[in-house]
Amino acid sequence: MIHIIITACGEPNTTEKAIRAFLEQDIKEDYEIIVSDPFTETKWMIEEKFPDNPKIRFFEDPGRGKSNALNILFKEIYPKGKNDILILSDGDVYVSSNAINDILRQFENPAIGCVSGRPMSLNPRNDKYGYWSHFLVDIGAHEISRRYRYENGKFIETTGYLFAFRNLIQEIPVDVAEDTIIPYYIYNLGYMIGYAENAEVYVKWPTNMKDWMKQKKRAADAHTKLTEHVKDFPKVKSFSGEILAGLLYLPRIFSYPKNFIELIWTLELFPIRFYMWVSLYFDLHFKKKGYKDGWREDLEVKSTRILD
Repeated sequence: MIHIIITACGEPNTTEKAIRAFLEQDIKEDYEIIVSDPFTETKWMIEEKFPDNPKIRFFEDPGRGKSNALNILFKEIYPKGKNDILILSDGDVYVSSNAINDILRQFENPAIGCVSGRPMSLNPRNDKYGYWSHFLVDIGAHEISRRYRYENGKFIETTGYLFAFRNLIQEIPVDVAEDTIIPYYIYNLGYMIGYAENAEVYVKWPTNMKDWMKQKKRAADAHTKLTEHVKDFPKVKSFSGEILAGLLYLPRIFSYPKNFIELIWTLELFPIRFYMWVSLYFDLHFKKKGYKDGWREDLEVKSTRILD
């Protein structure tokens, strides 16, 4: 049994597209799509757009954050057997037509316990933030963080936009990134982490500095807390690791730009990333600000908007 969990937060239009992308897959195994959302607009959308579809069910997120909602669903699914596969994605992204079967093929190897998909940018490449999104998913996430490590048998962190794992998890901490702690738990059980690079998931990235910095700091901070739960965590994302990877991939980094302006944008990205890490350090050690579940933060913003 395949359990596809789409976690959303009051975004019925994009969630509809996410659901359709899964329904259009040629999935041979029995499966269900669970849509988790604290807002009833998404429930109404499902009732209207997918009436009486037995493959889809709505789970009303109690509004205490994404990880809390996942924990409730994990505990429900866990007794069904470790041969089941859970696939996690979000309501504001959608997957490629071959994504599920590409992921499931990885699980044909009994040594594989968790599999990452590959995020792709929907942003146009003809402005700085769009170019940065392509650069970071192509060079950073794909080539450095996942494909290289996968091909060399190393631990890899998955992408929260699309990843899957065997039904071996009942609960995760709520103050860390689920796409990192779950692969570690699976890895620690003796399994390998797979990478289905043709299982693409299409993502819209920030288009201004405020949102870009907020997203990157939140993602980086979620990883800094992992050592509070797992002392020997094989950290992949860190300031020192980013510098080392940059040095090792220097030729590839400078072959990626297609023209002079993209080269300039590439050079601008280095000090911005440095500033992001410094700013995060300052927030953690001086402002005492830490990781906050992104779903909880989005929920607070949307709840305020609704009350207004």
